[in-house]
Amino acid sequence: MSQLSEFLSNKHHENVEELKELLQIPSISSLSEHKEDIQKAASWISNKLKNIGMEHVEIIQTKGHPIIYAEWIHHENAPTVLVYGHYDVQPVDPVHLWETPPFEPAIRDEKIFARGATDDKGQMFLHIKAVETLLESEGKLPVNIKFCIEGEEEIGSPNLPHFLSENKEKLTCDVVVISDSDMWDKGVPAITYSLRGLCALEVSINTANSDLHSGMFGGGVQNANHLLVQLLSSLHDVNGKVNVEHFYDDVEELTEFEKEQIKALGFDEEKLKKSLGLTDLTGGENNYPYPVRISSRPTLEINGLWGGFQGEGTKTVIPNEAHAKITCRLVHNQNPEKIQGLIKKHLEEHAPIGCTVKVSLGDTGNPFLTPIDSPMIQKAAEAYQNVYGKSPVYKREGGSIPIVSDFSHSLNAPVVLMGFGLPDENLHAPNEHFHLENFDKGILTICSFLELIEK
Repeated sequence: MSQLSEFLSNKHHENVEELKELLQIPSISSLSEHKEDIQKAASWISNKLKNIGMEHVEIIQTKGHPIIYAEWIHHENAPTVLVYGHYDVQPVDPVHLWETPPFEPAIRDEKIFARGATDDKGQMFLHIKAVETLLESEGKLPVNIKFCIEGEEEIGSPNLPHFLSENKEKLTCDVVVISDSDMWDKGVPAITYSLRGLCALEVSINTANSDLHSGMFGGGVQNANHLLVQLLSSLHDVNGKVNVEHFYDDVEELTEFEKEQIKALGFDEEKLKKSLGLTDLTGGENNYPYPVRISSRPTLEINGLWGGFQGEGTKTVIPNEAHAKITCRLVHNQNPEKIQGLIKKHLEEHAPIGCTVKVSLGDTGNPFLTPIDSPMIQKAAEAYQNVYGKSPVYKREGGSIPIVSDFSHSLNAPVVLMGFGLPDENLHAPNEHFHLENFDKGILTICSFLELIEK
């Protein structure tokens, strides 16, 4: 590794300048005015893959934004690694909070600031650079490599699942590697082995055929806002447990090893409360510790409420309709569609007298879990040890990346989440950045992983 480290040290400036080029492209997938920028980013990555020696490089158009595919298949008996990443980014609002323009990459305090720096252009680019480093220094790769890089992750990857199901033979591999997560702390690597799934619903309550005057009808007819609050309050008990029947049927308790891992990570409750401006951390199932609640337990959250008069001043009406948006974060073994059905049934069966209830089902995403003792997970842990001098911690992530489960199921291959971001790098927020220490060490770690799984 020392020779590779020296090689990368000499190429550091050149590598960072190339990353800057990619970060300058405003490839915002959710805004139609950036459609040309999406194509430009796809072309930039495609050309880079060709230049480093990847073969059969394609820009595959979809109904939305393009997918980039490339491969280097030269070993008959060696494992094949499929690298997934995304080149699209979040919008930049509010712009006035950025210290430097979001698409003019700037380096401050050994960090590169730009939209997409850590999510996910910077981390995805580590894999391209690792392949380039090995090909330039060794003349070959220790394993076979495929790339699948999309431009729609930030809008839910609507076209990638179909691409996976239609191209299983093309994408066949022994392991899928994704760098779109974070480390535990500076200098402390982490392997995320679990992601929560999700499902969404919207509930609407209707009473009379119009809003009514509160002086003429107040006290005599039902108020849709009151009934909605009554209905929503039935979803949880006083300790934060979800009251929906069978909601927890498929939830597994953590193993003793997992519980010990969480304890070993340490948790400073007072520090978190101070940073959030809170006086306590109650919420969710209060009989579980906070780190468990936010990563390993399912949730049901009310994300939005509206009904009645919303404008300035007072309007004395009794609203005839009220609405709420609900999302759940789900854990391993829970089925999003099943949970949607259970919540819908609960809301309909608990409808207050004097109203009609309509429940609309929204997006879903499956949870994901890879066993910690998986051979590929252990090779990744060894690679982190080689470069960072520390074994990684194993953590469950409270968020969702639904496409991870799609890769696992469609390709029947283990998925390894090798993150190199840090929790405080402002992904999705102003002043997003990526620590350059992890830029170089990330490339080295990926090189080490590829060499380890050759054996």
